[in-house]
Amino acid sequence: MATLYGDALDRAPALAPRRSRRRFGNLLRFLPYLRPYATRFALMVVFAIASTIAGIVTPLVTQRVVDGPISNSAHRGLYTLGSAAIAIGVVEAVFMFWRRWVVARGTLGTETGIRLDLYAKLQRLPLGFHTGWESGQLLSRIMNDLSTVRRFLGFGLLFLIMNLLQIVITTGLLLNMYWPLGLVVVISAVPIVWLCLVNERRYTKLSRTIQDQTGDVASAVEESVGGLRVIKAFGRRDHIFGGFDDKAVALWRTSMARVRLTSWFWTVLEAIPSLTLVVVLAFGALAVGHHRISLGTLVAFITLMLSIVWPIASLGFLLSMTQDSMTAADRICEIFDAPETIRDGARSLDHPSGRLTFDDVTFRYPDGHEDVLKHLDLDIEPGQTVALVGGTGSGKTTLTALVPRLADVTGGAIRIDGVDIRDLPVAELRSIVATAFEDATLFSMSVRENLTLGRADASQEEIDEAIDVAQAGFVHDLPWGLDTRIGEQGMSLSGGQRQRLALARAVLVRPRILVLDDTLSALDMETEALVESALKRVLVDVTGIVVAHRASTVLLADKVAMLSEGRVTHVGTHAELLATVPEYRELLSADYDAETGIASKGDRERGGEDQGENREDQEEVMTRG
Repeated sequence: MATLYGDALDRAPALAPRRSRRRFGNLLRFLPYLRPYATRFALMVVFAIASTIAGIVTPLVTQRVVDGPISNSAHRGLYTLGSAAIAIGVVEAVFMFWRRWVVARGTLGTETGIRLDLYAKLQRLPLGFHTGWESGQLLSRIMNDLSTVRRFLGFGLLFLIMNLLQIVITTGLLLNMYWPLGLVVVISAVPIVWLCLVNERRYTKLSRTIQDQTGDVASAVEESVGGLRVIKAFGRRDHIFGGFDDKAVALWRTSMARVRLTSWFWTVLEAIPSLTLVVVLAFGALAVGHHRISLGTLVAFITLMLSIVWPIASLGFLLSMTQDSMTAADRICEIFDAPETIRDGARSLDHPSGRLTFDDVTFRYPDGHEDVLKHLDLDIEPGQTVALVGGTGSGKTTLTALVPRLADVTGGAIRIDGVDIRDLPVAELRSIVATAFEDATLFSMSVRENLTLGRADASQEEIDEAIDVAQAGFVHDLPWGLDTRIGEQGMSLSGGQRQRLALARAVLVRPRILVLDDTLSALDMETEALVESALKRVLVDVTGIVVAHRASTVLLADKVAMLSEGRVTHVGTHAELLATVPEYRELLSADYDAETGIASKGDRERGGEDQGENREDQEEVMTRG
């Protein structure tokens, strides 16, 4: 049997829990979500117990029918007891219907409650958590795993308890009727218990592997759909399909291993009661022949025994559901137990002026080995705009992410008006600070909803003003204007259009601090010039941080901070740095060459007078820009 699923067991992840007690404890953590529906679940239990009792009473009535009216040919008693048996059957059916009706709303409400809290938890977790998780794994947990837990809490748990209760009560009745035959039934339960214990660990590992592989498949689908343009552009359809095929086949193989295991397990669970029934019939017939028991007792005994064949056989299904739900609960609790490093502070700023101070700031990513930012100091006055300039990997984007607390500093502090931003409520901080990213993210909703994402109460006049600043007037030419629904990630728009909408969204918030992380990189030079001209009006009243990779963007700033290897090495005006810092000239001259085609490599390598003339030409062109 091990050869059927041994390979799949070897592939089981290290995250598979080892202790059933702790795993069942994770499942019990969801019981508070049942409390709003406690009345419904209580009625469900009452109806289930009533229907179970009705099912047990029916064979006892049958015993009286056989030993009484049938043996004595008493028609009146036969009609009376027959009517009672029919009434009991009707009562059992009614209770079963009521049980299923009352539980539906409770189980769906429980699932919805857990899902809402899980989604809220995902929103509170820092970016470091999300960068370490595949989106498909999160999707699998919030959809598939939650459905598994809901089915168990609303169906599996009740039936597991009721079936065990029915088995115990019925076995007691069988022992009371005729203990030798009852003992046969008890002995037959020994291999069933043993099989359940043996099956538990193997099934758990396979179940965890399947659920993880389901997440891998979901991630592969999400990535391939999101990157469809790149896949088609490079003609890599077959390559991507091959990777998806590997994941899908691995899931199929593990699923088949679980099917083999459960098929074998369920078959044995059904075979043992059948074999027991044969033994009971044989010994029961002998007992009736020797007048040790009556025929009615034997009929009732067999009927009762048949009534627990399904509960015993269903143990395989219910125990499998239990293992699946415990594994699902483990996976969900991995998210609930993830630490929330971004927490609200208790202080508040009533009228922030926007003074921004970086005080000995150090930052290292959780899985990093070196500091990305190292003892960085920078002071930005209210209403002042600073351009961050530096080579790739110098820490510009990381620095801008720290201002709205997308991540927290690992050393030093960032202060607004002298208050550490970690002491402010996160919602208040992010109403003070607005960010427009280079990689503009839009959502599958209308243009208006995307624009007002940070400020839902914005008026139409304010929306129009933000659109004008970002030169995003193209939205009025869309089929339904601002009410046009754009596709997922805004892929129906060009890169420049997405950036302009993201910029308008940030401007519409009217923050005290505006962070622009190379927001104009996808714009053509003419549109960029128009946007920069409008931004100059906006940045007069706010504190601005502009990540600049293009020389023209630097001119938006009052001063420039140059970053190198995670440190601010130079701070000054554009003219000052251009005149005194060779590295700064090299950064801007490289950009100048790309944009104008005027300066050449030979010009940059000249020294003395030629270099000075080149610098003057650059200053003149960039000043005009």
